[in-house]
Amino acid sequence: MREVTKVYGTGDTRVHALAGVDLVVHRGDYLAVMGASGSGKSTLMNIIGCLDEPTAGRYVLDGVDTHRLTQRQQSIIRNRKIGFVFQSFNLIPRVSALANVELPLAYAGGRAAERRLRATAALERVGLADRLGHEPSELSGGQQQRVALARAIVTDPVLLLADEPTGALDSRSTAEVLGLFDELNASGRTLVVITHESEVSAHAKRTVRMRDGLIVDDVRRVPVSAQPPLWEPSTPTVVITDARGLVHSDDRGDSDGRHGVDDRGDTDGHHGAGAGPVPTGVLP
Repeated sequence: MREVTKVYGTGDTRVHALAGVDLVVHRGDYLAVMGASGSGKSTLMNIIGCLDEPTAGRYVLDGVDTHRLTQRQQSIIRNRKIGFVFQSFNLIPRVSALANVELPLAYAGGRAAERRLRATAALERVGLADRLGHEPSELSGGQQQRVALARAIVTDPVLLLADEPTGALDSRSTAEVLGLFDELNASGRTLVVITHESEVSAHAKRTVRMRDGLIVDDVRRVPVSAQPPLWEPSTPTVVITDARGLVHSDDRGDSDGRHGVDDRGDTDGHHGAGAGPVPTGVLP
């Protein structure tokens, strides 16, 4: 991110939620974002997650310059490249844990057999192999959050974005979820966690504190292995839209050789050729 600002309202009602944020996150990092209510951390999360757009500034995610994308293309980015975990779980009631985890793959158009295999593997990874057929009402809060985490990682996203993920959990469930975050990060996953809890931030490699729409403190506790940035403000990235309206990023800004996304499926093969379009505005 470079000089990202976000302004809501007009005239006397203008609110500067972000006032010129510069932030670089490298692959494999584990970042906690902290701050009081109104500090700008939720707005920052929305922009990182391509849920909102900056008023000014630049945000490049995994080689894709997001401000050049249409709403449909942004929804594809959310489905392919970002896994979301929220405080409220956001599970669909009266359907199984397995069906909930399959949902992002269904939006991406994957085959039923492949969806089932990948969703099962994701639930096994979070320790819920014996709860595949359970509905949310049959699960504890901690188990529901683990289902939500499995849903977030089932598409193999480049970024896991969590907003107050332990806010509704007891201490035991909090420890379980944070342990899973640690394992995911140790395996190379990039995490950005929005939190006000010091217990959560203590697990991160780096803690950023916000106040009045600005980053006022940036402390690294644990070094991250040398990796290309997940987003890098100085990367000379361009976004190319071909004749079919499909999005690509050119080789200059795509440090790991991937070329963005298109609505046939992710080019790294996670979703397979022939995957259907993701409906605009539908999140994983």
